[in-house]
Amino acid sequence: MVVRELAVAPTGLKPVLGDRGWPVLGHTVPLLRRGVEYQLERYRQFGPVSWANVFGTKMVAAVGPDAAREVFVNKDKAFSQDGWAYFLEKFFPRGLMLLDFDEHLFHRRLMQEAFTAPRVDSYVARVAEVVRRELPSWPEQLDVYPALKALTLDVAAEVFMGEPSDPDVNEAFIGVVRAGTSIVRFPVPGGRWAAGIRGRRRLEEYFRAGACQDRVGDDLFTALCHARLEDGSAFSQEDVVNHMIFLMMAAHDTATITTTAALYHLGLHPEWQEQARAEAREIGPGPLSTADLDRLVVLDMVIRESLRLVTPVPSPARRAIADTEIQGHFVPAGTMVTVTLWLNHLLPELWPDPHTFNPLRFETDIPRYNWLPFGAGAHKCIGLRFGMYEVKTLLHQLLLTRSWDLPPGYRVRWDPTALPIPVDNLPIALKKLPE
Repeated sequence: MVVRELAVAPTGLKPVLGDRGWPVLGHTVPLLRRGVEYQLERYRQFGPVSWANVFGTKMVAAVGPDAAREVFVNKDKAFSQDGWAYFLEKFFPRGLMLLDFDEHLFHRRLMQEAFTAPRVDSYVARVAEVVRRELPSWPEQLDVYPALKALTLDVAAEVFMGEPSDPDVNEAFIGVVRAGTSIVRFPVPGGRWAAGIRGRRRLEEYFRAGACQDRVGDDLFTALCHARLEDGSAFSQEDVVNHMIFLMMAAHDTATITTTAALYHLGLHPEWQEQARAEAREIGPGPLSTADLDRLVVLDMVIRESLRLVTPVPSPARRAIADTEIQGHFVPAGTMVTVTLWLNHLLPELWPDPHTFNPLRFETDIPRYNWLPFGAGAHKCIGLRFGMYEVKTLLHQLLLTRSWDLPPGYRVRWDPTALPIPVDNLPIALKKLPE
């Protein structure tokens, strides 16, 4: 390994150090295989700002809360969402997460009309209906991840579209999500990239068929169709299609990963499962309103700790569109930058015994940039309140109706290839509780 500077730094700034890694592939393979463990090794070697050749491009890793703050606050507007475009633009063009500056602000203000408190209340009520209908069919021996993925897709279809989910659409979503981290980034038959292109076409067909004209209902699709600002500004039909595809992906994948992680840790720590169940019984069987869900304090801490230990979006991406700096290190225009949120959530200097499940960490306030599973700044997740309520609704109902155990000696292994998922789908044993 030959350590090199990313670029010659101007006077007063430090260079970003790193290395190319393997020929052609760079550090892509070990990063995909080992994920946050590999990032930690690089951090220990190079410090909070380093570069590596990943996915065929030079990429800077910004590690730690101070580096995250500088990138997310983006005070000189040097960091663009174009970093995400490298992974997602082919499959999620003009999704909210890929827009920048004034254009992003306009779309976000308009989209906020679909996430007002009354609308979130109505979405949560629909979530409760789907969960109460589907959970009783879960078998005693369950692979958690695919079961939750199917359930959250059902939730997303009914909350966002107002109709049952379509298995063909579900397969299309899986294809587009996995395509972004393809090593081979052209449509080889049978490859991820080709599956992503097919999936995108299918999703466009699906959402265009549900055209906005005369649409009524309390679903998110209808809300986007009818969203208006004071000056009468509205989304075009193409805007609605792009935003729906992006929101459906973002909502169901993050909810699936978060709930999977919470189920795992509650299975690994039955004492916390019992505390959460006692609280759920005290609140009542529901369906719960958002105000009721806010009273689930133990469950809230469990979810937050699960988000720390398994961060659904591990490393948000940006691109420097002007020469800038991170923690005093020179970052030239054109550089890809990732903020290593999952690694930040496991740094021992921030979190004592970082790999230990301890929800009590969240009894007190956490420094603002130490815990950022929803991002920060102008692009902080627009649906975070709804997402937390969805996960709480699902776990509340499951705690009241089932208990669960993990296989003896079992420890999950997370696959970081795209978003973190359990490599063996997380097998658990469910037991029905007495009425």
